[in-house]
Amino acid sequence: MDLKDLIASVAAGHNLSEAESESAFGHLMSGTASPVQIAALLVGLRAKGHTAAEVAGGVRALRTAMIPVQVPGSQSELGPLVDTCGTGGGAVTTFNISTAAALVAAGAGARVAKHGNRSFTSKSGSADVLEALGVEIQLSPEAMGAVLAEAGVVFMFAPLLHPAMRHVGPVRRELGIPTIMNLLGPLTNPAGVRRQVVGVSEPELVPLLVDALQALGHEQAMVVHGFPGMDEMSPMGPTRVAELVGGRVLHHEVTAELLGLTPASADEIAGGTPAENAERIEAVLSGRDRGGARTVTLMNAAAALRVGGLCEDLPHGVARAAEALDSGAALDRLERLRSATRRYGAS
Repeated sequence: MDLKDLIASVAAGHNLSEAESESAFGHLMSGTASPVQIAALLVGLRAKGHTAAEVAGGVRALRTAMIPVQVPGSQSELGPLVDTCGTGGGAVTTFNISTAAALVAAGAGARVAKHGNRSFTSKSGSADVLEALGVEIQLSPEAMGAVLAEAGVVFMFAPLLHPAMRHVGPVRRELGIPTIMNLLGPLTNPAGVRRQVVGVSEPELVPLLVDALQALGHEQAMVVHGFPGMDEMSPMGPTRVAELVGGRVLHHEVTAELLGLTPASADEIAGGTPAENAERIEAVLSGRDRGGARTVTLMNAAAALRVGGLCEDLPHGVARAAEALDSGAALDRLERLRSATRRYGAS
């Protein structure tokens, strides 16, 4: 489909079909779109308002262009892969909760293929804090698969696997505003993850992204928005949850109290530099921090275990996550991840 025609349709206020969106973003990923055309499409979609079909189509285009990570073994034998991530831009600056939750979920038996990047909206992205934790993130796709097989958890550094994103990066930086690209990246997991927890900082994104995940054929997912504007499950107030399970979407609200946990304050989960966040994560994993940082980690790890099919419900997930912390299994996963990435990163 001609990109100019698709831009004209968006400019006229029309929604793109999934196929049209896939075609439009295919032009962007192939490098055939000019900077002006890239900006026109991104700003036009934002001004019009994004649809689930447009998100799903964009994700399909990015998946076609990405470098896949081949995972040894079958998911039917070894268990499904899980990812935890947020779209960023939250009203509350926190430590890297989804990263901590991923390690705890791995300690509780989930196979975690976490996809992420350096920070764009805070002081510390998942890549930054993992480096501060001693994890090597500069890995080949083959090494990523080997690390996952050995450690049960891997971090896939997005710039290494999405070379086509270089075509849109300069335009995004010059625009300086969130666009649909902020939504596409978290849904474009190079290991083919179909079970995922996605955090969003705006409540209207909850139905949008869960419908997109449904259109993309995800097996099980949660899209969460926490009070007072967190792209994580919140220990400070209600979390809005849209859960995709068995092909159906269920909407509900969760609080720390409903999960048998004590609410936490913003100060207890505040974020800082990568080194500060790494210290907080290690304190949670080692059992030295048993306050709000542990609470929010348990909540989000429970969500990962839920989408991974490893617990009956969120309270059961909290119990399994707590066991992974208290037994040292979660800290052991971090140590295995450090060891494996250093070895494969050096090879």
